[in-house]
Amino acid sequence: MTPGLIESMQASLAASLPRWGLSSQSTLVFLSHSENTTFLAQDPAARQKLVLRVQRPGYHSPDEIASELAWIDAVIADNVVLTPRPVADREGHLLCPIPLSGATRHVVAFEFLSGKEPDASGDLATWFGKLGATSARLHAHSRRWTMPSTFQRKVWDFDAMLGRRPLWGDWRAGLGLRDDGRRLLQRVADELERRVEAYGRGEQRFGLVHADLRLANLLVEGDRLGVIDFDDCGFSWFFYDFAAAVSFIEHEPVMDLLQQSWLAGYRTVAPVSRDDEAMLPAFVMLRRMLLTAWLASHSDTETARRLGTGYTDGTVALGDRFLRGL
Repeated sequence: MTPGLIESMQASLAASLPRWGLSSQSTLVFLSHSENTTFLAQDPAARQKLVLRVQRPGYHSPDEIASELAWIDAVIADNVVLTPRPVADREGHLLCPIPLSGATRHVVAFEFLSGKEPDASGDLATWFGKLGATSARLHAHSRRWTMPSTFQRKVWDFDAMLGRRPLWGDWRAGLGLRDDGRRLLQRVADELERRVEAYGRGEQRFGLVHADLRLANLLVEGDRLGVIDFDDCGFSWFFYDFAAAVSFIEHEPVMDLLQQSWLAGYRTVAPVSRDDEAMLPAFVMLRRMLLTAWLASHSDTETARRLGTGYTDGTVALGDRFLRGL
């Protein structure tokens, strides 16, 4: 998304702030653009802050977004995790159609949660211990929660990630991917498909998950861990959540320590079987290839521009190591 489009969206959205009870003194600051585009609204008169998420058109249906918000409300009500509450507009709507840049876009407002992303160069192991426990609580809630009859979210299985109906694009189109790398990653994909099929989709292994608990979606303050951005939540393997947590740092030397810490935290809440633990490297590789596809299909994002072809090269290297470990 170009700066001009962001500025146009920002101006249109600013005019709609009274819809959430914000005064004319409010300011609106661009935060990020990934799947969606987010802004921070601040009203000095009311001392109120809201995060406004402008939904990417054509990705999630209104029913899917409403389902995400229903799960967020449920985990807040059941005190499962610290996460921002969705905020309705003055008419009671959580999902608000707003005219932006000549088109109608859906916007969701959330309470502001203070904190910052964990420092990747700091003591990540401690935070991964907390994240493991948080993930276990979310998984337990997912298994026991009675979903509304209208609940709809995407299914993040092999076909949706790397197979016949890829939701984030084709990994074969990875930025700068060469023929030899493509052939190697095809072998990796074939092995991953075999492994997840063997692991199965029983109710103790596959269900509603956050699916994007990476560092950028964690907010830490003091010793407190908060979670944001349920936008990718859907049905997948529970232990895929670890793979999502190590997004973009899968190649770092600290990986083994992070896995140990995450598992230790998880086990303070729920058991982890040998089969579950043995699947973690496969889920990490699956996520890495999925992100390689995402970067290619979202080349307009700052993340894609920053990581570029180097991330694809790293995926090939990790794929080679994965195959050598078979």
